[in-house]
Amino acid sequence: MSLTLDELPDALLVVSFGGPSGPDEVRPFLESVVRGRGVPPERLDVVAQHYAHFGGRSPIVDATDALVVALREHLAADGPEIPVYLGNRHGQPLLADAMTRMRDDGVQRALAFVTSAFSSWSGCRQYLDAIGEAWSAVPGAPRIDKLRACWNHPGFLEASRLRIQEVLPDEPSLLLFTGHSLPVAQAAGCAYEDQLREAARLLSEDLGGLPWELVWQSRSGPPQVPWLEPDVLTALDGLAARGETRPIVLVPLGFLADHMEVVWDLDVEAAERAASLGLRLVRAPTVGTHPAFIATVGDLVRERFGASRPVRGRLPALPDICPAGCCPPGPRRPVTR
Repeated sequence: MSLTLDELPDALLVVSFGGPSGPDEVRPFLESVVRGRGVPPERLDVVAQHYAHFGGRSPIVDATDALVVALREHLAADGPEIPVYLGNRHGQPLLADAMTRMRDDGVQRALAFVTSAFSSWSGCRQYLDAIGEAWSAVPGAPRIDKLRACWNHPGFLEASRLRIQEVLPDEPSLLLFTGHSLPVAQAAGCAYEDQLREAARLLSEDLGGLPWELVWQSRSGPPQVPWLEPDVLTALDGLAARGETRPIVLVPLGFLADHMEVVWDLDVEAAERAASLGLRLVRAPTVGTHPAFIATVGDLVRERFGASRPVRGRLPALPDICPAGCCPPGPRRPVTR
């Protein structure tokens, strides 16, 4: 179906989780993330120490800024030549501030790229709700349409493969893919786990059939609530107990860019656990601003201007418009940091 000129999008809004830019923003950021969820202050104290370990600045701040710059350059060169804005759920600039600026710039209809490649309550529905709340708070805000999740777009898989190859040893290796863990009840209501497994399978295939496992990281919440397992640290314990001698390539497949969960849970905790167990561990970079990934986002934008919708694997491309009630939260909500 072709769109008329007045229906074509005239801007791209990158919607990210956000993060603190300095030590003074850490506590307000964490309180914003968990507001209304009854998280005890001592839990926030623990997570605040993770930020302190890296100087109080989340790596997601610079990573998202770099993504926006790369997308502006790509769309200026390959089209459509539309402006790119940034709005965060937590941290500056907030979504409502971004929509205010877009409205004042005369934007009428924008596309939203959400910085999550897979479908889940925290990676899809929460973003849609945040966009809706910000839109309602800004009179005259432009219409915002979310782009489809890109987990099975050929370009995302190509960028992931190339990132793995940057660190892949020249000997038989084991791929250990990670995704953010979810409560089991929440995961049962969406395709998140199936998508991660299918993406991992395709990447293993692209890398010559390397053996792989899918593990989980960054779980939070009360211990009595079951979450997806095994945790990455438990998986490393199991590999050591089995006498694993191959290099292990840790791939944060469920994350588009480095942020605190990636650098703390993998580069600190998992690296320390592997060293203590005598395991050889390397960590692949996230796709970040890899040219193949930037081109992927460009393709998602161009789809809305009539281009084709490429997809790989056994599962279809997700629809442009998420159905009502997609990715329900389940009985318990995860604490994301």
